[in-house]
Order: sequence, then structure tokens, then C-alpha cells
Amino acid sequence: MHAYPRVREINADNLDALARGCAILGTGGGGSVDTGLLTSRSAIEKSGPVPVVTLDELADDAVVVPLSGVGAPTVSLEMLPSEQDVVALAAEIQRIMGRPIDAVMSSEIGGSNGVHPVAWASQLGVPLVDCDGMGRAFPEVQMVSMNVAGLPVNFIVLADVIGNVSVIRPVDGEWSERLARAAAVASGAHSLMADYVLTAAECRGAVIDATVSQAVALGSATVGAGDPLAALVETLDARSLVSGKIIDIERRTGGGFVRGSVVIEGTGADRGRLVRVEIQNENLVVLDEGEVLASVPDLITLVDTASAQAISTESLRYGQRVSVLAWACDPLWRTPRGLEIAGPRAFGYDLDFVPVEEIGSTTIGAPRA
Repeated sequence: MHAYPRVREINADNLDALARGCAILGTGGGGSVDTGLLTSRSAIEKSGPVPVVTLDELADDAVVVPLSGVGAPTVSLEMLPSEQDVVALAAEIQRIMGRPIDAVMSSEIGGSNGVHPVAWASQLGVPLVDCDGMGRAFPEVQMVSMNVAGLPVNFIVLADVIGNVSVIRPVDGEWSERLARAAAVASGAHSLMADYVLTAAECRGAVIDATVSQAVALGSATVGAGDPLAALVETLDARSLVSGKIIDIERRTGGGFVRGSVVIEGTGADRGRLVRVEIQNENLVVLDEGEVLASVPDLITLVDTASAQAISTESLRYGQRVSVLAWACDPLWRTPRGLEIAGPRAFGYDLDFVPVEEIGSTTIGAPRA
């Protein structure tokens, strides 16, 4: 991972950059950053900047709570969170742990789930930790670095806009997904969730570090750039797989997920190519006439070709001019355990993972006869 400038607080000056960076890291999922941006801006205006700390700055026994919204991103656009959700959730965690929460972190830095924790930290009066559990966004609850590291799931707490608070004690990560997803679906396909509530000592070595700082750096990379897309590709060390226009979208919401695909017809140097991106909340696999150009756990993001602004899966529209970027995930996800949890086969694809930088470039950017 690149060494990004260390962020010490999220304030009115860098909040927009955080949101842009989280949208890029969201790989299409994590929810649209717009709702998280609104609530976080309001929180900062009301209570001031939110401190950002590292795990090393916390006491070993500090209680760190990973937070995220769980459910279908399309629903989160219409079902705005209540300010009481996080208060009720925190109260339940304090009752279970016997002490107050010391800090919050994002379960996934991607999308709105990377931005909303700013508001949640502000509401609880605690700092935000410069780390997350994915280094991106993934659609399923068990797909977190803490699970890859072998930490046991102690309990999960969910709170919804109705006022329900649920505590789940699953036996493993897979049951975390099944039970939490069922609870979220019962609440209208979206809930606030705390999972893998840990001490700072337990978090160290089991999370992806410095991802808040990374998101701010990525969100700042295109500001003032003459060629925003080139600036973003360079900052990410990404590959541009295709540029063109969206000519077909198939998208359906069910079971707490958005599933489907989008087809991009190449333009310019990519004229004559048809590239399909498979979706389950996030962008999972890029195919060019059956040939895999990139796949999870590497990151795949669709951006507006002119502005290099990331486009979430629920915001994709026919006729949009987009570029598909792909880049390497955190090394943790390329381990055997990481691939077991979030590699292509974990999503039902009968293919082996190949790092995006090792996939042949003969078809990438090459027009077909």
C-alpha cells in the first residue's frame, strides 16, 4: 500500500475528499456516499471536527466498534438512517461490555460505510480510527479482515430505523452473514450493524491500516488535475480496462443484495469491444467476451470518464460514459484464507483468482477487428 499523508481529523475542508475517496474504494458498493456526506457534514457543523487516531494511540483495552450499514444499497438511498440508531446500538454494546465505547471504525471504508462513521463518531463523542475491516467494500458480513485473521465473532448488534435492537451470537463468520442479513431484510433490507467488537490490542494486525488517510488522498488526487482520470489511475497504480458507454444494465434487489451486470461498449481506442461487469452490491468480475480482465478480491471501480468520479452500482444509468479501473487489493486478501472468504469462488464463479497486474494486456485497450 502507498504511504499516504496522515489525516488527524475529518473536518469541513477534507470531508468531501473523504467521500470521493470512499466512493472509489467502494468498488460500486458500500452505499452511495451522498447520504453519509449529508449526515457527516451536519455532525461536523454541529459538533466540530472528528479526531482520527491510530490503534497505537489507543490503550490496549480500549473498546473499538466497527460500524456499517448492512443491506441493499438501493434501499439505503431511500431509507435514511435515524440519529437514534447508533445511540441505541452503543447503549447495547456498553451494557454487554460493561464499559463505554472508546472509538469507532468503519467495517468497510468503501462507499457511504466509509463516510457515515464520521457522523457516528461525532454523535457518540469518540474518535474515528484510521483503519477498516476490508480496505474496500464487500457485500457479505463474513468478508472482513478480522475473519481472515481468525478472530472469533463474539457478538453482533443491529439497530434499525424502527427502533429495534437485535443481538446475535453466531458460531462463525458464515452464520454472521446469514443471521445479520435475515435481520436486515426483516427491517426493510437495511440496518446499522456493529460486528467484531474488539479491544484495540485485538484489532492490531487484524485490520487494514490507514484507510481513512488513503481515502482522503484518493479524493484529493483529481482536484485541479488537467486529466482527472489519468491522475486517479496514477495515484491508484490502477489499470484502465475499458472506456466507453453503458449500453445495458440488469439490476435486481432481493435477499438484502443488489445483483446484476452492466455492459459497456468501448469507444475511442476501445471501439468494438463489449465488456461486462458482474455485480453483487460491488463489482465482482470484469469479462471481455468470456476472458477475465479482473476479479475480486482485487478492486474494480466504474468512474465517470471525464471527471473520474466513482459511480455506485445503484447509480449506473444507460448511456453513461464510464471507464473501468482495477487495482491490487491488500495482500491479506490474496492469502489462501483471504481468497477462501472473498475470492471468485466465494461468489460462485468457477475460476481461479489471478492478480490484476498479472493478467495479460493483449485484450486490454486493444480494439477488435
